[in-house]
Amino acid sequence: MSSKHGNLSITSENIFPVIKKWLYSDHDIFFRELISNGCDAITKLKKLDMMGEYALPEDYKGKIEVIVSPEEKTLTFIDNGLGMTADEVDEYINQIAFSGATDFLEKYKDKASEDQIIGHFGLGFYSAFMVADAVHIDTLSWQKDATSVHWECDGGTEFDMSEGSWDQVGTRITLFLNEDCLEFANEYRAREVIEKYCSFMPTEIYLTKANAEPQYETIDAADKLDTDEVVEEIHEEAKYEEKENEDGTKEQVEVSPAKDKLKIKKRPVPLNDTNPLWTKNPSECTKEEYLEFYRKVFMDYKEPLFWIHLNMDYPFNLKGILYFPKINTEYDSIEGTIKLYNNQVFIADNIKEVIPEFLMLLKGVIDCPDLPLNVSRSALQNDGFVNKISDYITKKVADKLIGMCKTDKENYEKYWDDISPFIKFGCLKDTKFCDKMNDYILFKDIDGKYTTLPELLVAEEKKEDTEDTEPGDTRKPIYYVTDMQQQSQYINMFRQQGMNAVVLDHTIDSSFITQLEQRNQNYKFLRIDADVTDSLVEETSEEELKESTDTLTGIFRKALGKDNLNVKVEKFKNKDVSSVITLPEESRRMQDMMKMYNMYGMDPSMFGGDETLVLNANNDLVQYILNHGDEEHTDLFCKQLYDLAMISNHPLSPEEMTAFVNRSNQIMMLLTQE
Repeated sequence: MSSKHGNLSITSENIFPVIKKWLYSDHDIFFRELISNGCDAITKLKKLDMMGEYALPEDYKGKIEVIVSPEEKTLTFIDNGLGMTADEVDEYINQIAFSGATDFLEKYKDKASEDQIIGHFGLGFYSAFMVADAVHIDTLSWQKDATSVHWECDGGTEFDMSEGSWDQVGTRITLFLNEDCLEFANEYRAREVIEKYCSFMPTEIYLTKANAEPQYETIDAADKLDTDEVVEEIHEEAKYEEKENEDGTKEQVEVSPAKDKLKIKKRPVPLNDTNPLWTKNPSECTKEEYLEFYRKVFMDYKEPLFWIHLNMDYPFNLKGILYFPKINTEYDSIEGTIKLYNNQVFIADNIKEVIPEFLMLLKGVIDCPDLPLNVSRSALQNDGFVNKISDYITKKVADKLIGMCKTDKENYEKYWDDISPFIKFGCLKDTKFCDKMNDYILFKDIDGKYTTLPELLVAEEKKEDTEDTEPGDTRKPIYYVTDMQQQSQYINMFRQQGMNAVVLDHTIDSSFITQLEQRNQNYKFLRIDADVTDSLVEETSEEELKESTDTLTGIFRKALGKDNLNVKVEKFKNKDVSSVITLPEESRRMQDMMKMYNMYGMDPSMFGGDETLVLNANNDLVQYILNHGDEEHTDLFCKQLYDLAMISNHPLSPEEMTAFVNRSNQIMMLLTQE
C-alpha cells in the first residue's frame, strides 16, 4: 500500500481537547476501552473460524498483552484478534462523525462525571488521547494476502498511514504518554487500573514490564514442558529424620523422597478471571466459591449472611450474584456496592436505573449483555427495558426471601435482625416488593420469638380485649416497644397480664409501620406507653376515682408548676407501679418526625403537651401523697414520682437528670433524720 497523509474526518479541529475535558475525571478508563476493543477483535476472529471463513492455528489462544515501559514512557496494548486492513483503519479510525465540539459538549455535558462507555459514542480508541501525546497503530488483518498497516497521530487532526512491518494477525497500539500521565507506565498503577475495569473480561489479559529481568520458578520434572522453558535441571536428595522406636532403638526414616525438579522461566499469570462465578450455573457453585468470590471482589472478610444467584436467559439475558452482608449494629455503614457489567466488561457501580435503590444496600454483581451499551444514568431514566430488568431483580430477591421463610424458617429467623433494614427499606421504596413481602415480614416479640404479620393478627383476633379501639375504629392494636431497657416497666406490666408486644428498635421502623398502616386498614401500631390498656387496670367507674383525680391533679400541678398537666388516676393490677407517662401514638410519632428535621430549627416540643401522668391509686406512695398533700415534703415526692415515670418513658435531659439525682440525695437524707 502507498503512504497516506490526511485529515481526520471531523467537523471541528479541537475534538481532542473536548475528549480530554469530557473524560478528565475518569481518565484511566482508556484501559477498559482499548482492552475491550481487543477482546471484541478476538471474539470476532473466533466467530470467523466457527463460520469456516478463517482457520485458527490448533494452539491458538486469544490474549491481550499490556506492556509498560517507564524508560520509553510508553504503554502498549497487543491483541491477537482479527486485525484491520488499510480500508478498515480508514473507516474505523480516520472517520469520526460529529457535528462539532460545541454540539458534542452540549449533548453530553451531563455525563462528564458519569463513567460512560465512550466506545459506543465512537470514541473508544480515541480515549487513548486523554493520556497520550501520540498514538501508533500496527495491525495485520486476518484476510488472505493482507498487508500490515502502520498508523500514527500526534493528537491533532492529522494522521499518517503507511505499510507497516507488524507480522502477526492482530493489532498493537502504542501510547506515547504525556508528562502528566506517566503514572500509567508504572507496572503497579497499570495493574491497579486493569483489575478495576477488566477483572472479568472474557479474554486473558497479561501485564509485563519492558526489558524486565526474567523471573524463575521451580516445578517437578514430571510436569511436561517445552524444552525451551527449562533453564536448569535440579536434583534434590531424599531427606531423613531420626526416629526413636518403642524399644529405645533409633533409625533414620525418610520424610521426603528424592526429587528431580526443573528451574523454568516463570509462567505468566493472567490478571483476570475469564469465567467469573456469575457465568456458571448455580448448581455448579460451592459455598466456598461464593465466599471466595465475595472476598476477592469486595475485599470484605466478614462472611455474608447468604446470597442470591441470578441466572436468566429469557426474555432477556441477565446473570449475577447478590450478597446480603452482615450488619453488626444499625450504626454500621450499610451502603453496598452493586457492580454492573456488560458481557463481563465493567460499566459502573450502583447505576440506580438498573438496580433497585433498596438493593444498593447489598453487595453484588449484575451482568446484562442486553443493556444498551451507551449506559448513562440520564439515558436510562425512561427506558422501559431497563425498568423490566429492575423489576426482575426485585422479584427474584423477593422470591428468594419468601422461599427461605417457607422452607428454611430457622435460618430466616437467624438472619432477620440483619436483613430487616434491607427488607423494610425495600417495602418503603417499592410497592410491588412490599406487596410480595407483606406476609413474610418478621416481628420479634419481647420474649425473642419471631412471628409474621398474619400470625400477629390471628393472635390479636383471639383476644377478647379490644378496649383500645375508638368508636367506629375496628382496627386491632399491635403493641410495640422501641427500647427494651427504657420501657422495661411497661414490658413487665404487659408480661404480668399475659400480654405481648413486638420490638421495633430500628431507625427505619417508624416510617415502616406508618406505611403498613396506610396499606392495611385492619390494624394499628401502638407503643406500649401510648395508653394504659384495660387489661392492666381494675374495673372502676369514673365517679369512684373522680375525687382522687381532682385532688391529685391539683397537688401535682402545684408541685411541678405545670398548670396544664394532664393527670389520670387508675387502679393498676400491679400495686408496685406508682405512675407511668403515656403519650398518644400520633403525638409521639409527630415528635419523632420533628426530631429528624430539627436541623431546620423546628422545636419538637411544639407538638408536645399531650403526655399524661397516670397515677396508681393502689400504690402506697400515691396514697401517701393523696392523704398528705399539704405536708412539707410532698412537693419533693411529687417531683420525684413524676421523674420516675418520665425515666420509664424516655431519657431525661441533662438538667432534669441532675435535678433527679440531687432530689434522690435529699430524700435519702430525710430518711436518715427520722
